[in-house]
Amino acid sequence: MADFKNKLSHAVRVRWKRGSRAGISIIAAAAGVAIATNTSPGQLDTMRAGEAVMVTEELNFGAKIPTIPEALNQIERRYVTYDGKGRTFAILDAFGEQTADHKLHISMHVSAEKPGMASLVFRRTGDVIWSCRIVPGSRKVPATMNLGIFVDDGKGKSLVVDGSGNPRSILQAKIQDIGRPVRDLWPKGAVREVTFIYSACGCPVKVMVKRVGERTARAKASPVIFPDDPAVVSLINRLMMW
Repeated sequence: MADFKNKLSHAVRVRWKRGSRAGISIIAAAAGVAIATNTSPGQLDTMRAGEAVMVTEELNFGAKIPTIPEALNQIERRYVTYDGKGRTFAILDAFGEQTADHKLHISMHVSAEKPGMASLVFRRTGDVIWSCRIVPGSRKVPATMNLGIFVDDGKGKSLVVDGSGNPRSILQAKIQDIGRPVRDLWPKGAVREVTFIYSACGCPVKVMVKRVGERTARAKASPVIFPDDPAVVSLINRLMMW
C-alpha cells in the first residue's frame, strides 16, 4: 500500500459500559478481540504497546454540556515513557452523547504506542478516568507512521487509496491495483465509508463522507478523529477538502 507521507514521518511522541465507573476493554490489534474488561477507577491496568483500548465514562460538566472536541480539551493526557522521550498513547477517535441525568457519555479509542505509564484525567475534578502501565508488545511498534486511506466501493468492499504522486485531493488519487481515480468510482451525491489508519495498533478510524461535486463533506460529525495528532488531521482535511 502506498501511504500518504506528507509531513507525517515524524517520531511517535507524544467495548464499553454505562455507569458511574469507567468501562474499559482492551483490544488486540492483530485479532481485534477483547482480552480484558471493566477496570475500576484507581486500579492500574496493564496492556501491551500496539494494543488498543476503548475508555468510556460519564462526565459531569454542570449546566452546559460541551461538544466532544470541547470535552477532549478538558481531559488531560499524562505520559511517563520509560525512555524519557515522547508519549505512551494517543486518542484515535472519540464520540458520545448527553445522558438523561445531564452528563456527557464519552467514549475514547486509545492506542498504546510505547512502554511507560499512561492516564487520562478529568481536569474539572482531577479524577483519573483511566490509568495503565504499557509494557512491550510481541511485535515492534514502528517509530514513524504513515497515513493509510481506504474508501468503500458502495458494495461493501474497501478500496486502497494510492498515496503516491502527492494527489491534491482524495478524488484525484488513484485506487491501488485498479489505477483509476477515486472520482470514477465515487458518484456525486453518494455517501461512502472512508477509513483512516494512523496508529501503533493499526486500528481503523471510520467516518461517513458524502461526495459534493469535486469536494467531499462529512455526512456525520461523529466521531472526532485523531485529536492528538493535528498534523494528521490537517493532511486529511486537505485531501478530503473539508
